[in-house]
Amino acid sequence: MAIKFQYNKTSLGEMRKKLQMRQRALPTIKSKESALRLEVKKARDAAAGAQERMEALLGRYEYMSALWGEFDPGLLTVKGVDLRMSKIAGVNVPVLGAVDFEEKDYDLFSSPVWYADGIALLKEVAQAGIESEVYMRRMEVLDHARKKTTQKVNLYEKVQIPGYEAAILKIRRFLEDEENLSKSAQKIVKSKHEQQEPEAV
Repeated sequence: MAIKFQYNKTSLGEMRKKLQMRQRALPTIKSKESALRLEVKKARDAAAGAQERMEALLGRYEYMSALWGEFDPGLLTVKGVDLRMSKIAGVNVPVLGAVDFEEKDYDLFSSPVWYADGIALLKEVAQAGIESEVYMRRMEVLDHARKKTTQKVNLYEKVQIPGYEAAILKIRRFLEDEENLSKSAQKIVKSKHEQQEPEAV
């Protein structure tokens, strides 16, 4: 990205302002990047934890796998999921509230005894699965924001700040050269006037 500037004092002032703005903003952006990196890791760990919990629950009841064929899947449905948005380091992320289940009534006398435990297990497994999905989504959103922030840090550190510094240096050198030329020209004119004055007398 080429930085456009002109060789004058106005442009020099603008370049200095832009450089100072980026130098002041850089630490804030870097701390945001660090915070996002930490939050991505937390979300990844939480998603993995929910996934492991779900697998552990399923593993605990694996011996009942033959019985699940008798289970009526319509007995339990997820009625609603309370998803709210929260800001982490300036980024909107989903936060899981309550998961609302709807249980259909079943005949306690004609149904197998383990149905109550099966429904409780399914609730726990569904809760863990939903938590895992929400944390995965949170991780994706935060990781996307982190990548954008990293790009901005790199843009400031590696492109814009050095670019503005180089532009300021070029403008200053040009203005100094122009001033030196002007002074030299004035000295030459002055010395010519001084040489012409004695001849005129």
